[in-house]
Amino acid sequence: MEERHTETIMGKATQKKERDAGVKCAAFLRGINVGGNKIISMAVLKKAFEKMGFANARTLLASGNVVFESLKAGQGGLSRKIEDALEKTFGHEIGVVVRTEEELRELKAAEVFKGIEVTPATRLYVTFRPDGTAATGRSAGELSQKDFEVLRVTAGDVCSVLTVKDAQTVKLMAVLDKEFGKRVTTRNWNTIEKVLRAFEN
Repeated sequence: MEERHTETIMGKATQKKERDAGVKCAAFLRGINVGGNKIISMAVLKKAFEKMGFANARTLLASGNVVFESLKAGQGGLSRKIEDALEKTFGHEIGVVVRTEEELRELKAAEVFKGIEVTPATRLYVTFRPDGTAATGRSAGELSQKDFEVLRVTAGDVCSVLTVKDAQTVKLMAVLDKEFGKRVTTRNWNTIEKVLRAFEN
């Protein structure tokens, strides 16, 4: 009887620990530490996420990428909560898009960039569309131009590729902002790979 009671307690403790571990997420901040604008220390950013109650918060690179664990998995609610807290902390509005580990692994599994010949001049981009972004009727082919190619358009992201010797990244970003609104945020595919590796540590 005592052994069964002990096993029950341990089992409940394990279940509670698994629940408390939360959902692994990544927050992508828009437009910080670019061209001298919205300069934010990654150490301060990490502390801001910890103050919000998120567990295991870590920053990657200076472009505003934070991996963390949350007991709430809803992207929209999390994004708004983080945006409100960051505005109070840093004194200006900062757009945030949140994706769960599962969503990012599904993106990788889609192999959107498969078959693309990657050279030192190649840039592979993922543009994240926040919840509530207006739908567009234009296809990836219609958005593509001679300077760059849009490979995929979904409700959650836009994947594109360009060669820097033929085009400027700023031109692609301007097209995406015009089409999907200025709340989108873009990351190099290498950054997404680093975020996925961070989930494993």
